[in-house]
Amino acid sequence: MSLEVVPVRGLPEIQPGADLATIVAEAARAVGVRDGDVVVVTQKIVSKAEGRLVAEAERADAVASETVRVVASREDLVITETRHGLICANAGVDASNVPGGLVSLLPTDPDGSAAMLRGALAELLGVERLGVIVTDTFGRPWREGLVDVAIGVAGLPALVDLRGTPDRDERALEATIVALADQIAAAAGIVMGKADGVPVAVVRGTTWAGHAEGSAADLVRPAELDLFRESPMQALHARRTIRSFGDGDVSRAVVAEAVAAACTAPAPHHTRPWRFVALDTPASKRALLAAIADAWRADLRADGTDEDTIARRVARSDSVLGAAPTLIVPLVRFAGSHPYADAERAGAEREMFLLSGGAAIQNLLLALHARGIASCWISSTLFCQQETRAVLGLGDEWYALGTVACGPMPKGGASRPRPSIELDAFLRWS
Repeated sequence: MSLEVVPVRGLPEIQPGADLATIVAEAARAVGVRDGDVVVVTQKIVSKAEGRLVAEAERADAVASETVRVVASREDLVITETRHGLICANAGVDASNVPGGLVSLLPTDPDGSAAMLRGALAELLGVERLGVIVTDTFGRPWREGLVDVAIGVAGLPALVDLRGTPDRDERALEATIVALADQIAAAAGIVMGKADGVPVAVVRGTTWAGHAEGSAADLVRPAELDLFRESPMQALHARRTIRSFGDGDVSRAVVAEAVAAACTAPAPHHTRPWRFVALDTPASKRALLAAIADAWRADLRADGTDEDTIARRVARSDSVLGAAPTLIVPLVRFAGSHPYADAERAGAEREMFLLSGGAAIQNLLLALHARGIASCWISSTLFCQQETRAVLGLGDEWYALGTVACGPMPKGGASRPRPSIELDAFLRWS
């Protein structure tokens, strides 16, 4: 195979509302578009034609409105996920090659834009097999430099799955799925320099026979397969208390991994004083919840609480703990604490161990979040120590620190946004 990449020159400045297909077709006739060619156009001229421009003074608001998730941030740079599933700097909001005072936004539907362009160009240029790719310039994790990638695809496959086909030595390929659209976009980017005034190129010589047409959406890795979903700092902000769960279970391997992370918490006197008891069978969960409910009812009755209120409060607790596929009870013991004769230091020693338990719980919650598992910490077992130890078969040295309920993430994630953090209320410099 040989590849030819031909720049298409002579396009005018694209204005909002312009008939982009007609403009591109007129310019492309000079290079003689053929059957099987791929016309590559930059996102910038598509966005201009579609009126996706806002005042530069509104840039911050535009980035926020185009962002569905912050992946990482540093000072004035933010890496975001857009509604299209694209991971890029500042949600794709960009001022390059845009008239002064304006910035461009990504097309609302880049695949749809590519499809409309393909249909019109095929008719105007009189070709049947025509591919169209809309590109943008992205940075890449772990690598310096920028490269053009496909954000809209029509008329050709975005991915070519070669799994099961033989390599040169007749060994079956096991994991090779080629991002054909990105390869073509990168090749076209070589002749479409930022300062060259060439927003269109024709790529000739590619073949996709036997592979179904696709879209740029095919290139977006599903969240559940993404091992690098968010930066560590962003994970701290993204973790939420979630009290409802999706369908399915939590694998024991995920729980074990989360507990291993919990055990990296700061430990007093090098003791690692924690234990985590995970309950994922109906019988074990029912036994714990029944013991908690009995103890709570007894306490509330002793407080003089009426039976209707007791029933409502127990039912509200059961709606969370009872619905969770897995319950994890974190515990701490004080066997490694230093003995002190005076109450103040003895109390501080105990509190040190309790604080280490809290740190371990936070690590547990963060680890579950990192694996896409919804979770919440509920105080429950703190108020029924003896009953909890009896159900779990533990000795008197163990002190329960509530219960972590966890399960698959519900559709949409957390139901409410996190309250804003006003640092003046939490941070004091001295």
